[in-house]
Amino acid sequence: MTDRLNSAQPYVIGLFRVVVGLLFACHGAASLFGVLGGAAGTGGTIPSGTWPGWYAAVIQLVCGSLVLLGLGTRAAAFLASGSMAYAYFDVHQGSALWPLQNGGEASAMFCWAFFLLVFTGSGAFGLDRLLTRRSAGRAGSAAETSPVAV
Repeated sequence: MTDRLNSAQPYVIGLFRVVVGLLFACHGAASLFGVLGGAAGTGGTIPSGTWPGWYAAVIQLVCGSLVLLGLGTRAAAFLASGSMAYAYFDVHQGSALWPLQNGGEASAMFCWAFFLLVFTGSGAFGLDRLLTRRSAGRAGSAAETSPVAV
């Protein structure tokens, strides 16, 4: 049973990455473009360049999209995790200690989900793996065809 679960691990991590990236990108799109309910559910957008909300929304959209695609997953997840840690400690924790009390559940969950992806990578069906395979294939074929000086 454990062997079957272990063999499914890359696929489950890949699915986890897709879902977390999509949800995060949706938050950024809502804040920047007013779609899906808009900024903080108001239907509006965050004014361009305002600190920290607009920059957080850009990080959410860009990093969420990269994680969703599995492209630069570890770096994008690291930046996303840090932005959510900042959001939790700067925006939420000042009003109460626990996430349920201060409204910071989403920030805390996203922070830890992205932190996990920093260490696991993209899992299955990410563009990271596809590009790694292609570059390894090119390197292998170039080594086979290049003359070797003895």
